[in-house]
Amino acid sequence: MLKSRFLKTAALSGALVFTLLGAGCGAGSSDTIKIGGDLELTGNNASYGTSTANGAQLAFDEVNSAGGINGKKIEFIKADNKSEPAEAANAITKLTTSDKVSVVLGACTSSNTMAMTQIADDQKVPLVSSFSTNPKVTVNDDGSVNPYVYRVCFIDPFQGTVMGNFATNTLKVKKVAVYIDNSSDYSKGLAHFFEESFTKNGGQIVAEEAYLQKDSDFKATLTKLAAANPDMIYVPGYYEEVGKIIKQARDMGITVPITGGDGWDSSKLADIAGPDALNNTYFTNHYSVQNKTPEADKFISAYKDKYGQDPDAAAVLGYDAATMIIDAIKRAGSAEPEKINAALVATKDLQLVSGKITIDKDHNPVKQAVIIEFKDGQQLFKQAISPE
Repeated sequence: MLKSRFLKTAALSGALVFTLLGAGCGAGSSDTIKIGGDLELTGNNASYGTSTANGAQLAFDEVNSAGGINGKKIEFIKADNKSEPAEAANAITKLTTSDKVSVVLGACTSSNTMAMTQIADDQKVPLVSSFSTNPKVTVNDDGSVNPYVYRVCFIDPFQGTVMGNFATNTLKVKKVAVYIDNSSDYSKGLAHFFEESFTKNGGQIVAEEAYLQKDSDFKATLTKLAAANPDMIYVPGYYEEVGKIIKQARDMGITVPITGGDGWDSSKLADIAGPDALNNTYFTNHYSVQNKTPEADKFISAYKDKYGQDPDAAAVLGYDAATMIIDAIKRAGSAEPEKINAALVATKDLQLVSGKITIDKDHNPVKQAVIIEFKDGQQLFKQAISPE
């Protein structure tokens, strides 16, 4: 968190420089509406950013092919944050002050989005995150809500509670070891809420270890975790490291269930871990391609036609974030950022691919989660869980 605050402070200084060079935000030319994308197009989380960009682009293309919004076509301006918080801050500064976008979509990871929120608020340009689940994305430590920041994904307290209950009620485990990415706000937050839920259910956390993003050898800490004799290992991380952790754990003879959060959802996970190693693993997610609804079926068909593959959760949430932005612009009747922001606040019962959402007082959506199980490298829908 110290690192995150430092980057955020540095980003704000950069924002002031950019603001002096070109203050103010426009709504595009007379025939376009500019929407920015601050996304992880390269770096350690590029799978998320690429899928999100693809999903969002599909939504914007559909609107443009139907004539646009009030006769104006959407121009989607993407900026690569390189999977780094400081770069995410630089990207949103450029999008809001130089490109003069009306709204920004992104980022995918909580640390990156948290580096952007103050800039969005200062520039008075709405920011809609597709995939950032840490509560602090929209709500500050003092309880105040970031007035221009929203998301379409559920938040970690809900996600952590869902997995805590699943571990207790479905997997019937009593003792859990937790393996945290100590460089990730997402991982630390999700671990906290899982532990809170699981121990409330009567479970015991028997060991906790940490790693850092871009680590590649996890055997020493996995040995420590295994020595605690857990019934399950919880790994709330991102696919790159998670895949290596699962592979090395199975190679070491660790056979207990391994579980995690939505950061697992990437087609690359099976490539990294191997199909066999993923057996007896589960994670919480925003949607499943097998959980059939009319909205999901239509989206999946269109996505496969355009990109030649099934969409992952990042693609779905990219499409959903774009849809929420489109809906707000239509209801606002304007491409002015502050009018769009007022419409986003009032979002209610909006049907998205990942479910129907209403934006609550903390700018978070009220929606369901799903549990995904891996069988021979394939994701299988296990169950859907709605907020209580």
